[in-house]
Order: sequence, then C-alpha cells, then structure tokens
Amino acid sequence: MTYDMLLLRFGEFTLKGKNRNRFEKSVLMHVRSLLKAYPKAKILREYGRIYVELNGEPAGELTGVLKKVFGIVSVSPVRVCPSELDEIVKTAVDFIGQTDLSDETTFKVNARRVWKGFPHSSQEMNHLIGSPLLRTYSQLKVQVKHPHIELKIEIREDQTYLYYEVIPAVGGYPLGTNGKAMLLLSGGIDSPVAAWSAMRRGLEIECVHFYSYPYTSQLAKEKVIDLTKILSGYAGHIKLHLVPFTEVQTSFTGIGQDNLIITFMRRAMLRIATMLAEREGALALVTGDSLGQVASQTLPSMNVIGRATELPILRPLITTDKNDIVNLAKQVGTYETSILPYEDCCTLFVPKSPTTNPNLRIVEKVESSLPALSELIQIAVEQTETIIVTPELSLDRNLEEIQDDVVKEKWF
Repeated sequence: MTYDMLLLRFGEFTLKGKNRNRFEKSVLMHVRSLLKAYPKAKILREYGRIYVELNGEPAGELTGVLKKVFGIVSVSPVRVCPSELDEIVKTAVDFIGQTDLSDETTFKVNARRVWKGFPHSSQEMNHLIGSPLLRTYSQLKVQVKHPHIELKIEIREDQTYLYYEVIPAVGGYPLGTNGKAMLLLSGGIDSPVAAWSAMRRGLEIECVHFYSYPYTSQLAKEKVIDLTKILSGYAGHIKLHLVPFTEVQTSFTGIGQDNLIITFMRRAMLRIATMLAEREGALALVTGDSLGQVASQTLPSMNVIGRATELPILRPLITTDKNDIVNLAKQVGTYETSILPYEDCCTLFVPKSPTTNPNLRIVEKVESSLPALSELIQIAVEQTETIIVTPELSLDRNLEEIQDDVVKEKWF
C-alpha cells in the first residue's frame, strides 16, 4: 500500500482550554525529535491535528514510531490527490483496490467538504465516489452502520485527503507536561508498566534501580537497562540511576528482625530515591505497588514504608489486577524481558514469614539503633551511577560496552 501522509490525532488534552496550545507544542516537539531519523518527512500542523508528509519515507515504520507518542490517540495513513472530482474518484478506486477485499466486505463513503468552493456537496460526493467503487469492485456491499471500510474523504482547496484506517496510539498527556517523577524500577513485571502508565499521564520519569553485587548478577543489571531501553522508545531517552545497595541491604541482617527486613529495605530505597529526586528536580516517587499482591503491598505495610519520605508516592497500578498488569506489559513490550530469570535485590534475604502489618514505632526504633544506616544511605547515593538510555542501545552487548555508548554522570 502506498501512502503520502500520516494523520496524527490528539487525545484528551484537547479539552484543556487555555492549556491546549502548550500540550500541542509538546507533542509537536516530541514528533519532531523522532522524525530526525527520517529526514525526508515534513510536519504540517493544524488545529487539533498533525500531518506528516512522508515524501518516500516508510509509512509502516513511521506509524510504529509515532503511535508511541503520548498525547496522540490515533494514526491514519493518508492518500493525497488534487481537489478535482475525476482525480478524487480515480484515487479512491485505486486506494480501495489495494485492500484485501472479499465477498463479505462492506463499506461506506464519508466525504467532508472543508473547501466550500468545491462544486459538489458532501452528500453528493458520497454517491459520486461510492457508485464507481461499486461498479469496479463487485464484492463490495454498502453498509451505513459499522462497515468494514469507512472511506473518509476531506476535500480542501489545495488538495484532498483520503483514508480509512484508524490505528490506535497510546493517547494520554504529552510527555513531561505534568512534571517529573522518580520511578523505582525492579526487574519484574509491575514497575515497567507503572513507568509507562506514569509517562502516559504526562510525567517525565527517571528510573532508580537498586542492585546488590555480588548477590545479584551482571545479567540482572543488564536486564534493567534493557527494560529502560524499551521504555525509552516512548520517551526518546530516560535517565537510569544504578544504586549500589549491598551495604545498606546487608546492614539489616543479623539484627533479630528478619520479619521486618523487607520493610527496612523498602524504606531505605525510598530515602535514597528521595535524595536522588531532590537532586534531579523530581516532585514525586512512582512505584509498581499493587494492593495486596505481596507482604510489602498490604495497606499497613505501604503506610509504614511510605512514612520514610515526605514526597508524594504515586502508585499507578494500586488497584490493578495482576492479569491486567501482565496484559499491559505485553502491550507495552516489556513482558518478555521482565520474565527473564535474573534475580534482583528484592528477592534476597526474604524471610519465610514477612510481616504484613508492621508497627511504625518498632520500625523507627530499630532503625535508630543502626547508627551507620544514614551514612550507608548517603554513600549509596554518592556512588550511584547515572546513564542515559535511548532506544538505539544494542540489547546484545554487555554492560561495559553499553556504558561506553551512553552519557555517564558520576556524582560524588
């Protein structure tokens, strides 16, 4: 199928009145950055829409890229022709002829005369285009409600647009229009989905991953980079903060409070993530918590764990069923990587019976008896390595090769 343009439609932010222009500009900037890899493509902006002139660039490939842009609700490949009746009929016949038609194919024509100087009304055009299609393709049948093909025709003064596909895109709010947040990224299924969900609501995210070498392997670290790479396909690039967590984590062993180890560990993670958020200008933390899924995600546990920070904690998946999370992970593209059998620090030192109802007073008392804890947390922050992950990173290289290709920032 040959196409001339792509039509990008905006989503729910079009209801935002005075802020609408700001949201549209954000989408436009994101699209423009993605099109740098396609130099022949040209952007045309209209109220409520963006058109991308292909000029020979691959329509299918570009559609796959642009439908990941937050704020765009759908994409339609478009054929373009002069605004003359004979040309419109000719293009429509050729256009429909390139589709897979069967004896059960139903269709309708939905013409809109944007240019009022065109000599035929919208209703007349429906018949003037529909009749040649029926004569040319005997397998077509007219159906006004819910046809297989609804050929939409927009007649403008300079040219006419024809399209029938409406390919769903991610929708939501444009990336970064609702601020920045720091996301706690494990190697599991939930947190990458939480990251995608947060970005879809207009948040720019930076990811924080905690690793406990030598208890966790290099492959576990690479797995998280791979997950971030997949997510960066929706954002262009994402900062990933890699936090050495071994000393902090092992400080909670041997103190006679095994059932609280998960609580201590997650409170320490929140403290570290908060310090990184303050340094990076993030205004909230995001986690992949789903209510009741594990011991640390009961309401009493989340209450005690959340007291470790003053920043708001956003939990996009809090009431989401696990099966729904898995299905969304498959849709986002993170599922196959998430299920790779590489352990992360959250699976270490897990007690047989972790508490689901920790006591805040006891937790704080035990933490205060560990005078080295604050220092260990500070050291972990200072030794955190930050890399900027982009979709172009190769997934089949080791971590050292990846780090040679990205921007690295050391903070001491």
